[in-house]
Amino acid sequence: MNAPGRTRLNQTPEWTALGKHREQLGQTHLRELFAADAARGSEYTLRVGDLHLDYSKHLVTPETLRLLRELARAADVTGLRDAMFQGEKINITEDRAVLHTALRAPRDAVVEVDGENVVPLVHQVLDRMAAFAEKVRTGEWTGHTGRPIRNVVNIGIGGSDLGPAMAYEALRSFTTRDLTIRFVSNVDGADLHEAVRDLDAAETLFIVASKTFTTIETITNATSARDWLLGELKTGQEAVARHFVALSTNAEKVGDFGIDTANMFEFWDWVGGRYSVDSAIGLSLMIAIGPEHFRELLHGFHLVDEHFRTAPAEANAPLLLGLLGVWYGGFFDAQSHAVLPYSHYLSRFTAYLQQLDMESNGKSVDREGQRVDWQTGPVVWGTPGTNGQHAYYQLIHQGTKVIPADFIGFARPVADLPPALAAQHDLLMANFFAQTQALAFGKTAEEVRAEGVPERLVPHRTFLGNHPTTTVLADELTPSVLGQLIALYEHKVFVQGAIWNIDSFDQWGVELGKVLAKEIAPALTATADSGGDVEDSGGDVERSGGDVEDSGGDVERAGGGELDSSTAALVSTYRSLRGR
Repeated sequence: MNAPGRTRLNQTPEWTALGKHREQLGQTHLRELFAADAARGSEYTLRVGDLHLDYSKHLVTPETLRLLRELARAADVTGLRDAMFQGEKINITEDRAVLHTALRAPRDAVVEVDGENVVPLVHQVLDRMAAFAEKVRTGEWTGHTGRPIRNVVNIGIGGSDLGPAMAYEALRSFTTRDLTIRFVSNVDGADLHEAVRDLDAAETLFIVASKTFTTIETITNATSARDWLLGELKTGQEAVARHFVALSTNAEKVGDFGIDTANMFEFWDWVGGRYSVDSAIGLSLMIAIGPEHFRELLHGFHLVDEHFRTAPAEANAPLLLGLLGVWYGGFFDAQSHAVLPYSHYLSRFTAYLQQLDMESNGKSVDREGQRVDWQTGPVVWGTPGTNGQHAYYQLIHQGTKVIPADFIGFARPVADLPPALAAQHDLLMANFFAQTQALAFGKTAEEVRAEGVPERLVPHRTFLGNHPTTTVLADELTPSVLGQLIALYEHKVFVQGAIWNIDSFDQWGVELGKVLAKEIAPALTATADSGGDVEDSGGDVERSGGDVEDSGGDVERAGGGELDSSTAALVSTYRSLRGR
């Protein structure tokens, strides 16, 4: 049932008004919008912190923006926003607060959950992280043989990997270059093998990131890493305490693994995995860039948090970006959204946003449990810079799909780039600006003919244009700017989830496959005399069940007993290929 008094989104007057407005716009082209407003390029901009946002190349008018803000008001986006910042339990399916914003709050802030101010707890962990990071960076922390740490391997999955791995790549120029930092997430043994094959175990520290210390992929990799370490050092379990630390809340399981619980760094159930890079999950990043730069990252997050919390609707950057996404998904049938950073260091940024956006808003039921009748989260994709231009930009320019895109660029290359290579930055940015211009304005058939192109080729070399883009420009990619960018997208995703009336903070969709994998695994390895045979026509697999960590609870198997005929046949083929 709907909440009392709540009208379905697509039945509200505000949604209807937007639909009529879309019909009135019809095929209005960006060329027309710019021709009608000479100041459009300078007026359709916003500033938040170090980020300059240009949204002039969007298919919107002042009326569009007004109607979108009315939709946000009707959906009470600000009310839900305030509830989030105040620690209310807006993750309704898990009855949890959503307080990643508290992870970057200043020491004197007050943010309460169940009557407790959590900010002092956050800073206690940050201070412990900083002390440990400095010990590793200075060589004070030594391994079992007394040698300093030169290699750090983060073992996690999902947000426990994507966040620190992305941020490490983004901030490479701020890292201690004499430390090797690597990330292992895939349960495919090749991932761990390639991460450690050239490392000296005596100089290697493993950081195991798992809230409950039961995530099957992470604990499997951590156990294999422990076996590798002890085998390389030719020593007993006592070496584990000097080569492993944990990011977890389960002290019992951490201790059972062999990790000294004094080296367990805590985080809380109000921190979602995809929002956790600025929590203890960021320990590997803090070791790499140092505590001071890590705090600059937190400051960047907080700056945008405060902007989102306090800026008026007409000047609120996350609100604007969220509304533009709702506009294209709801009224242009846009199925995807491209994020195109013109920076090699942001090579994993879009992958990070895939989890942030698609795990948050990939939902088809609303907060009341009803199927939605409107489009929700888009497919997020993209790669850095000019690489994409020589791959999929063809489809964006001349394909049949509406693909809104964000272009992220920087006025300066990173500071430690040699002058000869820094000189290439202008060429990179020339491409950056050229692409948004080409996407917006295209090239008419008349313009093509004027160049003397044969008539038979004119259709092929005509560009429709009218492809919407946002340009985000900053001075330089610094820890603070990275924090600002991440927070900008976090709150954009929040805005869209609020308007679509979905719970953006659970992720039940990732659970069923993980449960079934646990149940199928015995059938892949069982011997004939253990009753684990699987027949081509649909043999039984004994169900083993098990907890799944990410959503914080058990997932019950709906139905079950026998495998479907396709999966049973595939399992049988696999066993045959393995000689079982």
